[in-house]
Amino acid sequence: MLRRDAAAGTMTGVKCVVTGATGYIGGRLAPRLAAEGHEVRCVVRTPAKMQDIPWAQQDAVEVVAGDVLDEDSMRAACEGADVLFYLVHSLSESGFAEVDRHAALITAEAARSAGVRRVVYLGGIHPSGVTLSEHLASRAEVGEIFLRSGVPTAVLQAAVILGSGSASFEMLRYLTERLPVMLTPSWVHHRVQPIAIRDVLHYLVGAVDLPSDVNRSFDIGGPDVLTYLQMMEGFAEVAGLPPRRMLPVPVLTPRLSSHWVNLVTPVPRSTAVPLIDSLIHEVVASEHDIDSYVAPPAEGLTSFRRAVDLALTRIREGQVETRWSGANARYAPSDPMPSDLLPSDPEWAGGTVYTDVRERPSAAHADALWKVVVGIGGNRGWYSFPIGWWARGVIDRLVGGVGLRRGRRDEDSLKVGDALDWWRVEECTEGHAGGADRSSTVPDLEDGEYLLRLRAEMKAPGLAWLELRVAPRPGGSVYRQRAIFLPKGLAGHAYWWVIAPFHVLVFGGMERRIVAAAELAEGSGPLAVPDDGRGPLAALRRRRRDRALRDAEKARSRVGA
Repeated sequence: MLRRDAAAGTMTGVKCVVTGATGYIGGRLAPRLAAEGHEVRCVVRTPAKMQDIPWAQQDAVEVVAGDVLDEDSMRAACEGADVLFYLVHSLSESGFAEVDRHAALITAEAARSAGVRRVVYLGGIHPSGVTLSEHLASRAEVGEIFLRSGVPTAVLQAAVILGSGSASFEMLRYLTERLPVMLTPSWVHHRVQPIAIRDVLHYLVGAVDLPSDVNRSFDIGGPDVLTYLQMMEGFAEVAGLPPRRMLPVPVLTPRLSSHWVNLVTPVPRSTAVPLIDSLIHEVVASEHDIDSYVAPPAEGLTSFRRAVDLALTRIREGQVETRWSGANARYAPSDPMPSDLLPSDPEWAGGTVYTDVRERPSAAHADALWKVVVGIGGNRGWYSFPIGWWARGVIDRLVGGVGLRRGRRDEDSLKVGDALDWWRVEECTEGHAGGADRSSTVPDLEDGEYLLRLRAEMKAPGLAWLELRVAPRPGGSVYRQRAIFLPKGLAGHAYWWVIAPFHVLVFGGMERRIVAAAELAEGSGPLAVPDDGRGPLAALRRRRRDRALRDAEKARSRVGA
């Protein structure tokens, strides 16, 4: 679908609206639409999450605030648009079927009122004539809402999507890697037709040019039909793992399986439940009519083994474009952090704000210290009391939270919106220049100061943030750390005081070892003091050096020294 520019006499790209642009699919689709010459309007709840994404800075890309549950924002987002891509699912929320139904009705009406020419919705393959799981039934219902909306709609239906960072791939990967012997429920013997993410994107981009009279669903799938058991065995072979042993346990229900997935993989139970529920059916394409409208990729559809190999290569090289955890969990706090003195505390906090504030000078230069700060979390850990972090992550998983296993998108860089274990990056400012525009949420940055602000997405009776700052100083820098908690009710106050005794281990350890890691990498600070001399001052220097060495040794593996 192209539009003719009457003045220039040339064909121009169409205007595409992409919902869910911070999610796994949307974050990959939007730049590909722009690369095809289309104008792209990304509808996101938090536009700040797009400020560090290079493709979102293109002239062809517009980022607007909007929510599929808000009628006014969706009407504004659809204004003047030709194609709407609907890529939103509320898997992380109880009662998601009702939420998705309401959101689809709002979006469908907004598209119809604005004169949108086509809707493209990515749903799930589902068998006919059987009672569907709530997850598959909800996705099928959303597709029907758009097909009956009066706007020509293409519903692309996929089963398991394989790609670096997808929830389905992460579940497959961790189950296979971590469990050489596995108790397997009956659903692992059901047939599945997986499809590579690159092929999903190929069909989504091609759907822009579908004829205007096309209003139907299309099944899309890769060239292989396998059982989930065969997928795990195939993954092990591609990954070079020893053969896995499977012990059938017919009584292991999908609900019990989701608890097992929650403990073993980074995918939380709230997301694992609908994913596994969809596998109780055989999800195999009943047709591939889409190929009559959108030609398959020139190199052919990607095989299962090729898709796994590509995904693992991306992970090894740190080139994961988007991850399943990129979109906010619906239960997570979305309030922006108040200003420095927090003058507008939520009423339920009772006017109380708990903080843990620490500061430590460092002989390391600011950029060296910032490199350690921005590399925190994931495989490197949090530089303090690892068993405490582990235990809190396990508790969070047991109550349905995200835990620590989400890791990070990239080992060495962060951007606003990234998931970082149980945190979400809310601000990431490098070497602030005093004359530049600054976010209204960061009114107190010094010139040249670095800031990483993280918002907690763990289950807790209140809202929590963690700020890590680095400011240059003559001959080195200063590290500042602030934990902030706004309690919700009596449970929130009790929660803070129960964990307060551990702060000296958690936050005090972080402060010391982050600084020690930077000084170790740079060879500065107490580590540079010669171990010689006599008298009380020399003894004091040696004690400082010995402590710095202990902290540096604990941090060594985290900076690759």
